[in-house]
Amino acid sequence: MGKEKDKRDVGKKAEKKAKRKAYDKALRKLQVELCHMQAWVKHKGLRVIIVFEGRDGAGKGGTIRAITERVSPRVFRVIALPAPSDREKSQMYLQRYMQHFPAAGEVVIFDRSWYNRAGVEHVMGFCTEDQYRRFLENAPEFERYMTTGNIILIKYWLEVSNDEQGKRFEARIEDPMRQWKLSVMDLPSREKWFEYSKARDRMLDATDSRHAPWHIVRSDNKKSARLNVISHLLGQIPYKKLPVDKIKLPKRSKKHKYDDEKTMLKRKFIPEPF
Repeated sequence: MGKEKDKRDVGKKAEKKAKRKAYDKALRKLQVELCHMQAWVKHKGLRVIIVFEGRDGAGKGGTIRAITERVSPRVFRVIALPAPSDREKSQMYLQRYMQHFPAAGEVVIFDRSWYNRAGVEHVMGFCTEDQYRRFLENAPEFERYMTTGNIILIKYWLEVSNDEQGKRFEARIEDPMRQWKLSVMDLPSREKWFEYSKARDRMLDATDSRHAPWHIVRSDNKKSARLNVISHLLGQIPYKKLPVDKIKLPKRSKKHKYDDEKTMLKRKFIPEPF
C-alpha cells in the first residue's frame, strides 16, 4: 500500500510539473507579444486604459502581474488607489481617477476603478442611493467621452464562483504569506455574496455599452484566466512587430583604467549566508 501511494504521489507531482511547464511556456510566448505591443503603443503614441473588476479573490492581482511582469513600468502603469481621503471625497467622484489617465505611449491598468461606486461603495453603504444611481447613468457617457477622445478603453470582469472564492479566502486566513491579502472588506463581501451579485448584474446592465463593453473572464482556474486575458488583450489593440536595430555591446574602454575592484574591498558588504 505504501509503495502504491508513493507511486501515485510521484505521478501527481510529475503531472503538476508538466502543467506548470506548459503554463510557463504559453505565458512566455504571450509576454513576448506584449513586448511587441508595448513597442507599438510607444511608436504610435497610443493611450490605453485597462480596467480590472471582480469580486474579492477573483484573481485580479495575479492577472495584472502576469501582464506587467516583462514590460516596462514606464509604459505600463498599475493604479490601485486606497480609500479616498477627506479632500478626495469633496471632489467630483471621477476626479481622483482622471489624474492617472495615460499620456501618449502609455498603458494604465486600474486594479479596481471608478466602478467601486457600483460595487463595494453601494453594497457597503459608502455612497448614497442617489450617488449610486447617478453613477450608473453617467458612467457610459463618461466612457464615451474617453473613447471619442481616442483612449482605448478595455474593461474586464473576473468571475469567480462561490466555492472557489471560499477556498481562496481560507488560504488567505491560513497562509502567513497570503494574510496580507485579507482586507477589512473581504469577510463582509463573503457574507454579502448575493448583494454583490445583484450589484454586478445591475452594473453590467447599465454600463455594458458598444463603445466600452465588458469582457467577462471565468477565473476559477487562475492560470487559464491569466493566459486567456493576455490573449484577448493582444487582440484588442491592433499592433505590428516593429523592426529592431541590431545592438552590439561596446568593449570596455581602458581609458582611466585602475583597480576598481580593490577599492571596494574596504566597503561594508552584507553577510552572505546563501
